Amino acid sequence: MLKILIIEDELRTLNSIKKIIEDYCDDVIITKTAQTVKEAVGYLSGNKPDLLLLDINLPDGNAFDILEQVIYSGFKIIFITAFEKYALKAIKVSAADYLIKPINPKELINAVNKVKNNFESTEYRSIKHEALLANINSLEQLKKLVLKTSERFIILKINDIIRCESDGSYTEFFLSNSKKITISKPLKEYDEMLSDSGFLRVHKSHLVNINYINSFVKRDGGYLIMNNLTKVPVSVRKRDYVLNVLEHLI
Repeated sequence: MLKILIIEDELRTLNSIKKIIEDYCDDVIITKTAQTVKEAVGYLSGNKPDLLLLDINLPDGNAFDILEQVIYSGFKIIFITAFEKYALKAIKVSAADYLIKPINPKELINAVNKVKNNFESTEYRSIKHEALLANINSLEQLKKLVLKTSERFIILKINDIIRCESDGSYTEFFLSNSKKITISKPLKEYDEMLSDSGFLRVHKSHLVNINYINSFVKRDGGYLIMNNLTKVPVSVRKRDYVLNVLEHLI
C-alpha cells in the first residue's frame, strides 16, 4: 500500500487531487494532507510516507523549505508547479517528477501509478535527493545532474561536463576527467535543462560548456576548439549567435 502525503495550499486543487487518487488509484492511501510548510514539516518529523505530492509555492514558504528541514527517509516526490522556470529546471536535472497546474487527471493518475509500480533502489532515490538539494540552493546556476545508464545511476557536477554530443537517440557526455558516459535520451532534453547553466547549443548534434571553450576557428565553416583540444563544428545557422556569445565573454 502506497502511503501518500499531499501538500497543497489551494483547497480546491487539494480536494481535486485527493478525489482523483481515491477514485482511480488502487493500493494507495492518503495518510495526510497539509497546506503549509509548518504543517508538512511537523508531520514528516514523525511519519514516513512513500510519496509526497508537493506544491512548490506555499503560504509560509515553498516546497524546498520543507525538504531542507526534514530528514530524508526515502520518500519519492512529485512536484506540483505552475511552471517556474528555474525551479522546474532544478527538478528536471535532479530527475524528479512533476505535474503542471492546472492538474490533468490522467497525468496525475499515471504519475501516481508510475511511482507505485516502478521500483527505484534506495541508492537511486538518495542520489536524486542529493542532487535536488544541491540544485535548489542555487536555482539560477544548477549544480548537479542525475544520469541513468543501463548499469547504474550517476550524479555529475555540471561544471565537470565539457560537452554533449548527439548519437541518434542517445547523448554522449564528455567529462573533464576524460571519461565518457552514454545516456539513452536525446540531446534536446539536456539542451533544455542546461541552457541557463553555461551551455551553448552550437550545432544540432553538439552542446558545449562555454567554460571549456579555448577558441573559435573561422575556416572550414567554423568550429570550436575545446580545452581538451577536441574540435566541435558550429553550424552555419548558429555561427553568428556563437560569435556574439563569445564576444561578450571577453
